Amino acid sequence: MLPLEAISPADGRYRKLTETLSAYFSEAALIRYRIIVEGEYLIALSEEKGLGLRKFTRAEKNLIRELSDVTLENAKEIKEFEAVTNHDVKAVEYYLKERLKQTSLRKEIEWVHFALTSEDTNNLAYGLALDRALEKILVPALALIRAVLERYAVAYADLAMLARTHGQSASPTTLGKEFKVFECRLARQLASIKKFRISAKLNGATGNYNAHVAAYPSHDWRKFTLTFISKLNQARQANLEPNLVTTQIEPHDSYAELFDLIRRVNTILVDLNQDIWRYISDGWIVQKAAKGETGSSTMPHKVNPIDFENSEGNLGVANALLGYFSAKLPVSRLQRDLSDSTVERNFGTAFAHCLIAYSSLLKGLGKISPHPEKIAADLEDHPEVIAEAVQTILRREGVSQAYEGLKALTRGRKATKKDFENFIKKLNVSEKIKRELRKITPRNYVGLAEELAKEEDGAIKSIKNSPRR
Repeated sequence: MLPLEAISPADGRYRKLTETLSAYFSEAALIRYRIIVEGEYLIALSEEKGLGLRKFTRAEKNLIRELSDVTLENAKEIKEFEAVTNHDVKAVEYYLKERLKQTSLRKEIEWVHFALTSEDTNNLAYGLALDRALEKILVPALALIRAVLERYAVAYADLAMLARTHGQSASPTTLGKEFKVFECRLARQLASIKKFRISAKLNGATGNYNAHVAAYPSHDWRKFTLTFISKLNQARQANLEPNLVTTQIEPHDSYAELFDLIRRVNTILVDLNQDIWRYISDGWIVQKAAKGETGSSTMPHKVNPIDFENSEGNLGVANALLGYFSAKLPVSRLQRDLSDSTVERNFGTAFAHCLIAYSSLLKGLGKISPHPEKIAADLEDHPEVIAEAVQTILRREGVSQAYEGLKALTRGRKATKKDFENFIKKLNVSEKIKRELRKITPRNYVGLAEELAKEEDGAIKSIKNSPRR
């Protein structure tokens, strides 16, 4: 299938941006992760004392692990088994048995998938896929965005600009400090993602180890689960957390927690996209016009903020899917229904729209720069924003009705610098205080914005000093 033939833009139009996710969420990837789980489980059984399975040699263990190097031809073979069984996990089991029949493990093939239910295999496979995709794809993409925001925060820390609250002119800020706000918000969520653990289970058909206990009633199967998931984490550099009390399925509560966490990240980035869009609209931020690009099919002058708009749209699609996952997956009729299975197959689609959005945002951030003259002109055009400072100093000096006096001067009308000068001249305060008031301008009335923009936040420090593992 060519990208032009794909139904989903994630696999078509945006294939170059999303193809790295194929290693984690494609059908072939799911097959591979299932084989990893089944293989490591078989090895773990062989290492467990008190069971009827002999200990495998190192070469045999390597042979089992090599089976997870699934080619497309191998995946097609497994799909042929599935065409007969109408069961995807059973197809993997039969494939492994067929492969092991040709080795020194031919007598041990009935230990493949021993006492397991398909959900034991599946939840561990999806847990590994999600964990690895976060580690290798999403977190690095978000870290790149955070790094750009950090750079802009410092670079424009002292670039004073008009703030807006409720869409109206408000006490000035700096462009760097506003980038810093988003960096800190993103850093906090990244810190949570870095320490997040996905729950996983390995306890049989209804979560009670029924078959395990029937075969080996005196064996400590709970301890086996803890040990197995710990070894799986080490073997695959994963960070799964055992859940011992479940029904047939792991309840997926940790999935919901993770998807809600990613949604929070995406919502922060929607906010960032919309703010930059507005700054571009106001002329405070300009975009580089790439040679050969067309901004409009009819208006030659336009340089549209398409990267930020693309990012916002894809974040919306991703969040719609992630929100549905969070609402749907923790709900299962009684001990198990299969409606979660088809939903889980769309994890990659949600991650793909996240990745498209992150890539577009990063591209857009790389094409922008401030327009200092425009920012300064618009700031100076709103002298009313110093009214807060003037009335606060007058309150400090005990001047009665200071707020009300500034309100009469500025609210609902265009106050000028001359109006402020006349107001200050008539005040019943000392010349020292009047000089203090006259020094206040929209450009220097930015409080600690510059310092805040350059400060290292605690959440950022934790990211820099602590690896994900």
